[in-house]
Amino acid sequence: MRTIVTILGVLLISSTGMAQSITPKDVLEKSIAFHDPNNNWGKFQGSFKVVMETPNSSNRSSVIHLDIPKQQFVLEVEKDGAKYAYSFDKKECTITLNNSNDISGEDRKKYRLTCERGQKMRDYYTYLYGLPMKIKDPGAHLGEQVERKTFKGKEYLVLKVTYDENVGRDVWYFYFDPSTYAMEVYQFYHDVTKGDGEYITLQGLEEINGIKMPKTRAWYYNKNNKYLGTDILEAQD
Repeated sequence: MRTIVTILGVLLISSTGMAQSITPKDVLEKSIAFHDPNNNWGKFQGSFKVVMETPNSSNRSSVIHLDIPKQQFVLEVEKDGAKYAYSFDKKECTITLNNSNDISGEDRKKYRLTCERGQKMRDYYTYLYGLPMKIKDPGAHLGEQVERKTFKGKEYLVLKVTYDENVGRDVWYFYFDPSTYAMEVYQFYHDVTKGDGEYITLQGLEEINGIKMPKTRAWYYNKNNKYLGTDILEAQD
């Protein structure tokens, strides 16, 4: 009996040690290997569609055309019968409304059609759909340890990521399945002490150009769990 207890104790200590010894870099690399096993993100050339569903509002359909090597990005949006697009070729920006670049000042204000907003949308889509690979971008800093947290009844490996001020001021937490290293939740705070910001739950996978991207992303406020909306990803031919 003492021998069995001793063996169990050794195994327990060993497994605990392994859990503690895994580094943030290890977790990130394993997650990237799951989501982007062939390192396709840096050479991504393709298109995908995102349908946003929000309470008390009509759906917004967005088709994203992305060519990372050529630094090209096109976002085609359709909502409530209007179609507008932002096109970036490196730093050059073009905006169209209903397939015309002759846009009145009134319509520019109504649909918020500015290159600054287009750039924010470009950064939004390339960041979120480029995760977890984008965590390796310059200006991102991994926390010093891997945390174990239970979120909605499931235990995760959690990485904290902060950014240089010129990149972003929010503090992010990324939640990974401890067996597959799939990214299943992420969360950000503007001010951690205030508990503000949002969390996003990820369900399902859609393979786009060899990259496993989240099929659905549901957004909630951190403070009160209020539901904000869901993004649904679809592959494009």
